[in-house]
Amino acid sequence: MTQTIAPVVNAAPRPHPAVAELLQSVVDTARAIFGAQASSVMLLDTAAGELAFEAVSGQGQEFLVGRRFPAGRGIAGWVAASGEPMVVDDLHESAAFDRDIAESTGYVPDALMAAPLVRGDRVLGVLEVLDPSPQARSGLPELDLLGLFARQAAVALHVLTTHPPRPAPEPASTPDAPDGPSRTELLDLLAQARRLLEE
Repeated sequence: MTQTIAPVVNAAPRPHPAVAELLQSVVDTARAIFGAQASSVMLLDTAAGELAFEAVSGQGQEFLVGRRFPAGRGIAGWVAASGEPMVVDDLHESAAFDRDIAESTGYVPDALMAAPLVRGDRVLGVLEVLDPSPQARSGLPELDLLGLFARQAAVALHVLTTHPPRPAPEPASTPDAPDGPSRTELLDLLAQARRLLEE
């Protein structure tokens, strides 16, 4: 029996807007770095045993966010379970690739790169880059770059989820209120990502 990705029903609340903005920035930047057709971040819901699309850039971005699938399936499931990155140049030859899941998203890639979002000993989710340019998946340096970018995203995600940004001050408040530490750390991490793009 084929299992497809279904819309989330009785799902957990959507992430804080700052988290959603961060994750969208991650997938947009990853897609640009690797010249890919699409990129996505799926977060691991350990209680439900599922991976949920939280941000998508490129193919599927109009409808995939919020959909989920069993965490034990496909390459994303393998990466989440193992905590190891993976590059597959030809998905037609990959036994780990779950074509049913891909078809249910409306986009079946020919190649992909995936890296876990790891914080400490916890896998928070998976960053995937679909159909990256051939030059971007040609060797270990590119996989290392994807892994480094995923680690930075995981740290920023951890900061935002454990120390959510304070609400914006009311108009009567002083406009010069200092940034909270979570915002400062996030800006530092985004600056590091920009430096990676310039190298």
